[in-house]
Amino acid sequence: MIRDDIKNALVTAMKGGDKESTGTIRLIQSAIKNRDIELRTASAALDDDALVTEVLQKMIKQRRESVELYRKGDREELAAKEEAEIAVIERFLPQQMNEDEARAAIQAIIADTGASSMKDMGRVMAEVKSRHATSIEPAKASALVKALLSGA
Repeated sequence: MIRDDIKNALVTAMKGGDKESTGTIRLIQSAIKNRDIELRTASAALDDDALVTEVLQKMIKQRRESVELYRKGDREELAAKEEAEIAVIERFLPQQMNEDEARAAIQAIIADTGASSMKDMGRVMAEVKSRHATSIEPAKASALVKALLSGA
């Protein structure tokens, strides 16, 4: 399980004196714990790896947005810090599909659902999330679905 990998990595980072990784892994654990607390009242429980992957993907998205803003603001040192955190977080993500694999998976879903226009995007995205939540980044999936449904 990803959660166990994160705990083991924290111990290793602490023993190795890697302060940057230790801090980032603690942020990861905190975000996962917050998500666990949010879901206490939810009726349907998510698969644990899917939940952790969702949290990790959200953290990466936030940091990529920060990097972009820091670069616009000419704060390269802060952008580099965020990129270092992204690298640590990505170590715990399951293997992600490459562009071609993701496109093929989404085309199969579009064929299975009979989607033909942008009106069907919600239905297609729901199916992408249920089938491939841990292996396709949501932003990438959304862009591919839009491109394929609009005929681009």
